[in-house]
Amino acid sequence: MQLDQRKVGDALIVTPLEDRLDARIATDFKEQMSELIASGNTKIILDLSKVEFIDSSGLGAIVSTLKRMGGRGELVVCGLQESTMTLFKLTRMDRVFQVVADEAQAVSALGGDKEG
Repeated sequence: MQLDQRKVGDALIVTPLEDRLDARIATDFKEQMSELIASGNTKIILDLSKVEFIDSSGLGAIVSTLKRMGGRGELVVCGLQESTMTLFKLTRMDRVFQVVADEAQAVSALGGDKEG
């Protein structure tokens, strides 16, 4: 699974470059996110703007990422498309995760700035 990564200030923006976050790639996604957290990233923005479909495995991998942070950092989700936002609302994950519209709002939510 391809993940685009870039830093904005002290926040790491991670964008999955797949249109589906499903059982086929959930384990790989979870492992890559765990490595990013283990290497010291404590402010992560998960930009799901390219993801059109998330199944229970994909959602589980995102939840696992939040748990892996263990309260020692922040994870903000942005860029949800209508279908993925519906899933977040149905599963009440919109109450578990900080969900914002776009990257700029996510950077602001983490207290970062656009300089970087």
